[in-house]
Amino acid sequence: MRFSEDRLARFKGRDGAERTIHIWEPSQPRAVIMAFHGALAHAGDYVMAGLYFRSHDIAVVGYDQCGHDGKRRADIPDFDIFLDDAELFLQWVKKNYPGLPIFIMGHSMGGLIATKFGLERLKRSEDDVKGFILSSPYYVNAVKISPILQKMSGVLAKLFPKMKVPVESFTDVLTHDAAITARHHVDEQDAIRASELTVRFGHALSEAQKGLASAIPTWRMPLYAVVAGDDKLADSAAAETMLKTIGGDLLRYRYEPQNYHENFNETNRTDIFADILGWMQPRIAA
Repeated sequence: MRFSEDRLARFKGRDGAERTIHIWEPSQPRAVIMAFHGALAHAGDYVMAGLYFRSHDIAVVGYDQCGHDGKRRADIPDFDIFLDDAELFLQWVKKNYPGLPIFIMGHSMGGLIATKFGLERLKRSEDDVKGFILSSPYYVNAVKISPILQKMSGVLAKLFPKMKVPVESFTDVLTHDAAITARHHVDEQDAIRASELTVRFGHALSEAQKGLASAIPTWRMPLYAVVAGDDKLADSAAAETMLKTIGGDLLRYRYEPQNYHENFNETNRTDIFADILGWMQPRIAA
């Protein structure tokens, strides 16, 4: 398997399509992380996290999300398909890892999905889920986009839904790890990693971001968040401001000023993973 997975599996998404699940799995897991990847990416990007947590008897499972199915231009019908699929995937996780503590992890767009899922879809009675782990959540866009295009995005999404969003490539500024950057480029060449997104996709993301600032203070679950200071895609200052509105002792916040966007693929990822593991341990034991 291409990303050092122990096995692959599938589950059926909202649209009836089969989603590929990438699984890093110890022989006797004591907890499981269900992971949501970022836009244009794939679940194989969790290989570094998967190998680290597997070595500590924690399974990591993530699937290639809707619109990320070997096409160079990613497209989705609406943002809710991510949340609908997340509900289906949580049921798959509970069936395949019965009784284990579950942690929900999301990077970038996956962090936005995880946040919306926790706010809007997770049932209060869902006591198997012990906490959330976010990396560079895509709450506010840091990429410069033409004001005219922003204003017209809703109309364009209806008239020309699969039109390409004209943005530059950020592949070389996702991580300082040259080997992983090279892997990203190969994944793009092989169409495993998308290199473009549609106007409909971009509009759906911007619509999903609306109202987050007022909703996040109502967050009710334990949350570990790491934000990258030198992020070219997600606005790190906006993410920090929103996250720090979470009350009580629910939030564990970590800021990495030198990191590019992909904290879990950065050169200091082992330190971040160790900190996350330390945060998880009492919640697993409980």
